[in-house]
Amino acid sequence: MSSMQAEFPTFRPATPADWPTIETLLTEAGLPREGAHDHLAGFLVGEAGGAIVCAGALEHYGAAALLRSVVVVPDRQGSGIGGHLFDALKAIADARGIGKLYLLTTTAATFFARRGFSEDARAAVPAAVLVSREFQGACPASATLMSCSLRDLHRAA
Repeated sequence: MSSMQAEFPTFRPATPADWPTIETLLTEAGLPREGAHDHLAGFLVGEAGGAIVCAGALEHYGAAALLRSVVVVPDRQGSGIGGHLFDALKAIADARGIGKLYLLTTTAATFFARRGFSEDARAAVPAAVLVSREFQGACPASATLMSCSLRDLHRAA
């Protein structure tokens, strides 16, 4: 195992200088980039060995947020850092009074189901979230919509 693989990432807010790396990670993972740069302030990145190894963002819409662009470099997938990244993003959502998280996924429904998300109906999504770029076409209509109540996650913990 290389030292970068062995080193656990340190999470920090993304900066404008991180955008090219985040964009490359999203592109390589086949995740939508549309609208992501507009929410760069909501991104966290995880660094290990001097390199960004994961990223993810929260787009805030009142008492709800859209969890988007959760990505881990291929050689670190399955190492647990995706779960730690989610925990860090969830802590930010808690601190900001977010009550419910929504996401759209074509590949990670199982990952998020293990973290308390369940499939939801688009009719249940607040109008403020529906105006996001992901809901307006960045994600395919076939993407799985999932949500979780942060209050329910706390009860289950």
